[in-house]
Amino acid sequence: MECVKDIYIYKGKDISFLVVKKIEQVVFLIAQKSGKSFEEAYSAFLNSQTYATLQNTNTLMWYENAEFIVEEFYLNGYV
Repeated sequence: MECVKDIYIYKGKDISFLVVKKIEQVVFLIAQKSGKSFEEAYSAFLNSQTYATLQNTNTLMWYENAEFIVEEFYLNGYV
């Protein structure tokens, strides 16, 4: 059995599924917008300030829609 490394908690609740699903949606949109593969978009997103912000559940970025997060990603300097 494989163990998930990151568990996302907000106000005592496990929101890991929501955060992981949001990451998938965001990366899919980045791949579409940039013309890159999903893997390339995923790598770029994981190395971004936007991803770091998303991981901090207190910022509530995980609650935003995927399109908003993609815009933040591009505003923070992704080319």
